[in-house]
Amino acid sequence: MALPGPEVFGPGSRGSLDEAGAEGREAAALAAAGVALEDEEEDDGRRGLLRWDGFSAWLHCVCVVGFDLELGQAVEVIYPQHSKLTDKEKTNICYLSFPDSNSGCLGDTQFCFRFRQSSGRRVSLHCLLDEFDKDLPVYLKKDPAYFYGYVYFRQVRDKTLKRGYFQKSLVLISKLPYIHFFHTVLKQIAPEYFEKNEPYLEAACNDVDRWPAPVPGKTLHLPIMGLVMKVRIPTCHDKPGTTQMAQLTQQADTHTSIILPTVHEVDLFRCFCPVFLHSQMLWELVLLGEPLVVMAPSPSESSETVLALVNCISPLKYFSDFRPYFTIHDSEFKEYTTRTQAPPSVILGVTNPFFAKTLQHWPHIIRIGDLKPAGEIPKQVKVKKLKSLKTLDSKPGVYTSYKPYLNRDEEIIKQLQKGIQQKRPSEAQSVILRRYFLELTQSFIIPLERYVASLMPLQKSISPWKSPPQLRQFLPEEFMKTLEKTGPQLTSGIKGDWIGLYRQFLKSPNFDGWFKTRRKEMTQKLEALHLEALCEEDLLLWIQKHTEVETVDLVLKLKNKLLQADRENLPVKPDTVEKLRTHIDAIILALPEDLQGILLKTGMT
Repeated sequence: MALPGPEVFGPGSRGSLDEAGAEGREAAALAAAGVALEDEEEDDGRRGLLRWDGFSAWLHCVCVVGFDLELGQAVEVIYPQHSKLTDKEKTNICYLSFPDSNSGCLGDTQFCFRFRQSSGRRVSLHCLLDEFDKDLPVYLKKDPAYFYGYVYFRQVRDKTLKRGYFQKSLVLISKLPYIHFFHTVLKQIAPEYFEKNEPYLEAACNDVDRWPAPVPGKTLHLPIMGLVMKVRIPTCHDKPGTTQMAQLTQQADTHTSIILPTVHEVDLFRCFCPVFLHSQMLWELVLLGEPLVVMAPSPSESSETVLALVNCISPLKYFSDFRPYFTIHDSEFKEYTTRTQAPPSVILGVTNPFFAKTLQHWPHIIRIGDLKPAGEIPKQVKVKKLKSLKTLDSKPGVYTSYKPYLNRDEEIIKQLQKGIQQKRPSEAQSVILRRYFLELTQSFIIPLERYVASLMPLQKSISPWKSPPQLRQFLPEEFMKTLEKTGPQLTSGIKGDWIGLYRQFLKSPNFDGWFKTRRKEMTQKLEALHLEALCEEDLLLWIQKHTEVETVDLVLKLKNKLLQADRENLPVKPDTVEKLRTHIDAIILALPEDLQGILLKTGMT
């Protein structure tokens, strides 16, 4: 059974929670959904797995947050029982799981939040999730410092309760940024949970525990309370802007109830619809990591809009902090609203009118009204000066003094306006807008990629008997000179001050994060090439010309190289590793017996 929370933010039950994956369990998952399997096959699918390993690969825990007249918002249930949440994490979950009272969200509301993991929490370094992480696109890699909360909130009139309303949230806490996927899961289980309570929740969690691991690139069948969801998590090898799911949908599958074309994307056009005339300016603000506030009427609108903004620079990762829904009770409230220093590089989604005053000093504020259902187009908001954002009931608009570096692309605006006139579905408009943002981002990033690739030393400079050569230094002025011949004008027709945009980008957290990632990848590539160079050498001939001490030193260095390749997931071919192991064994056997015994015990071969 689920664990009732004894107090509003009191300590949860303690116990070990392995954040491990569950590879090779598709058979067991299908069996759970009612697909016939041989007994021994099902046993094989679950062999070697501990209870809740499968669940932990997808979710940290499930919480139920209710409203107590004396305590206020309270965590009533945490499931599984052994899940660990600190008091600070529980406090954040409590306040972030309910809309602000002014939102007036009657009925069912879905939204998402993101909060900082408490410092000092023990992280499993050899977690299987890390293994899957390396094959994910950079923008889908989990951030070890943050949790996501996916919320299904219900508020309905109930005369039997003192307050007159039933108010409760079912919340999925996860490290995975699969927004569309988890919202779909909640749509399937939350309405019935509110009717059937804890036994239903326990059964749903048992289903999740039978799921195969979230392996990128693999078609996954995920049973949940009588339905089967068919999904595919993208990989870093997928072509940006494409989805492999389209091919999967053509295959008839009698057991699949829901096919998800995406696990992470939001309805981009619906979110950008009130501001699509300014979408290119907002792309610049996000690209440059500018402080940005989205003021919306409800958490679903604030969270969708923040996630759409973060998504608009894909396949670049947004490296600063972002909060799809942020409240005055958030543990970072003081840090993010202080006037003693410049606003931080962060995107906040807020609904409380109090923020109109508290965040008045922020340089860029987007104020949106109710997002209309697909097919209905709200009036386009205007860009206004910040000083005109004085009152709590200021009109929708983009409040900023920012002057875009690039000229506005009138073609995309005409295309979207034509779609509106022709009543083109929001999904189709989103495809057009997403492709536009993708091409804009790629035009911007290709010159940087080309220049960074030139910092890589030539392969002929890699010697097996010297340390791998270092990357050349990134020199901003040298990069700027390359733009004249190989700049974004080769792939984009948009005019403007591209050089000014690059100069500003090089000072941003997004450049810092992107360059650190690329530098790490290139350094690992150099290490892998160095290993390959060592494998091509005749090491037995080398040891004939060197002393025993030098030979032992070589063996130890080679063993360290193998450990490094394994630990850092270096891009080394499997046969290279095997070849190196063979070399090490051959060298050891050529040494005196007493040294052989010592070296065979040292490290791994």
